[in-house]
Amino acid sequence: MISINRYHDISAGHRVVGHENKCSHLHGHNFRVHFTVSADQLDAIGRITDFGVIKKQLCDWLENNWDHRFLLYEADTLLESLKQIAPQDIVICPFNPTAENMAKYLCEVVGPQQLKGTGCQLIKCTIEETRKCSATYEIS
Repeated sequence: MISINRYHDISAGHRVVGHENKCSHLHGHNFRVHFTVSADQLDAIGRITDFGVIKKQLCDWLENNWDHRFLLYEADTLLESLKQIAPQDIVICPFNPTAENMAKYLCEVVGPQQLKGTGCQLIKCTIEETRKCSATYEIS
């Protein structure tokens, strides 16, 4: 299998509901999101796709939806209070916004929507919260 990779950096806040330590507090990261894309076959030039497709379809999605926003789980008890303070800054997630769940959501939901009709698929996503800590989700 041949794949291509591109990463994109965003800054976003989150809170991990149920976390046993400080990640249960409101905080943020400079996330680095790595996208791995594959296709059933190479195009006439010998590529999976142009790297600009990943930028336009996936990196721009991150910029428009998660960058400089606060990701909150839809079941978070702080959600209603924070929506009253800054509703335009809150992204309500159908998942607890761990790096693992964020990577899974990008692969299973965002990738198929954003890459529809391009002939390629998002097969793996790695979310770096810090230079030392990351989580990877890979489509099996």
